Parts: sequence; C-alpha cells; structure tokens
Amino acid sequence: MLNPDSPIPLYHQLAERLSAQIRNGELTPGDRIPSEPQLVAMYGIGRPTVRQALDALVRQGLLCRRRGSGTFVCEPAREIDLFSLDGTRAAFHKQGLAADTRIREPICLQRITDTPDNPFSGRQAYFFSRLTSLDGTPVLLEDLYLHPQLFAGIDALDLAGGSLSHIAAEHFMLRPQGGKQSFRIGYLDAGRARCLEVTTTTPLLQVERRLDFAAGRDGFFSRLFCRTEHVVFSQHMGASEHG
Repeated sequence: MLNPDSPIPLYHQLAERLSAQIRNGELTPGDRIPSEPQLVAMYGIGRPTVRQALDALVRQGLLCRRRGSGTFVCEPAREIDLFSLDGTRAAFHKQGLAADTRIREPICLQRITDTPDNPFSGRQAYFFSRLTSLDGTPVLLEDLYLHPQLFAGIDALDLAGGSLSHIAAEHFMLRPQGGKQSFRIGYLDAGRARCLEVTTTTPLLQVERRLDFAAGRDGFFSRLFCRTEHVVFSQHMGASEHG
C-alpha cells in the first residue's frame, strides 16, 4: 500500500510503483493497466490522485491512453545517440533503423543573417537543410552551416544520402578536433513546423552544435530540432566522427 504519512506525495508514490512494475517486467509493453476506479480501490486513494500519477507516466512516455480502450504500457522508445561525433545518419543506422533523410533546402553559398549565436552570422557560409523521418514520421530537422573556405566546392557534391563526416574526411581531409553543443527548448516558424508536422507552439529539443577543425575554429555549425515523443535522443561520449 501507499504511505499517506510519507513526505512523498501519494501520486508520486503510485507513479513510482507503476514505473517499477514496468521496469521489472510485471507490466510489459502492450499491457493494459488497471482502470482508474480499480486503482482507486486497490490503493485506497482518490481518483484525482490516480489521474495525476497516470498523467505523469504518460508525460514520461511510459504509458499511453487509447480512447475508449484504457491506458497501456508503451513500447520502449528507440534510443538514438544523435550527439556523438558519429552524427545523425550513423546514429540511426547503428540501431538498425531505416531512417529516410531528404534535403529540404539545397546547399548554396549565401550571406547568413541569423542570431548572434551562429558563428557565421553576418558573413558567407554554405547552408543547407535536411529532414529525417522514421517509419514515415518526421523526427529531426537540421539546419547546417559550413565554412566557405574549408568546404569550398561542397555544393557540387551529392549530399542527399551521404554521410557528412565521410564527405568532410574524404573530400576535404577534415576531421573534428573539438566543439561545443548547447541544449534548450525551441520552437519552429510556420514553414519548419509543417515539415516536422508540429505546430509553432510545440516545444522541441533544440540542439546547437559547433565543430572545430585543425584548419580553423567554428568550421561547422548546425541547429537541430528533435521530436522526442517517438525517439529518445541520447549522448554517449568518445566517438570520433560527425555525420
């Protein structure tokens, strides 16, 4: 039973009890959990407390509601190591996922008018944008900026299906020497929101990445917008390439 004298709120105790049952296999993906009235009777608590606990687990992606059917244990989210220097294409392929990446805006050399945190703001850079979908659902939007001297002529290469890390290494003899990544909650303009099939008020994981090369600092900048309801984006350190 739950402990009403504990400083831990009852809804949190119930959420942790159900979460533990999922972790240890008592509840498996696809299982229907007891209904709200059943949980009220089982644990001797009020229905608002039960609903608060279930809402918390739904937000965590452990449970999902099906209208008219009940609440079920979700399939484990697929984890993509998006932020190692292996890069995006390699990250999906390492998990055996057939991700489809297409060029949204073709690469071209242009003057960049962007926010001050973009190292190319106010000067020229190669820019292109690409969209990655998984099982027909768009999950990742990337805006990418490349140093015009370090990557001179990259606009003549086919970037649709290739790994950017391999292109940088094989065509330009460039390998990352370091960099910086920042994480925040971001929102998209109307055009980009349509691409990711979200609204302009949908909060997304926004990642900004800078990469340095031996030939120059800030040779690469990207801004990534990630939908996290279908995929868990993680970070494992110690890889060696960017894609």
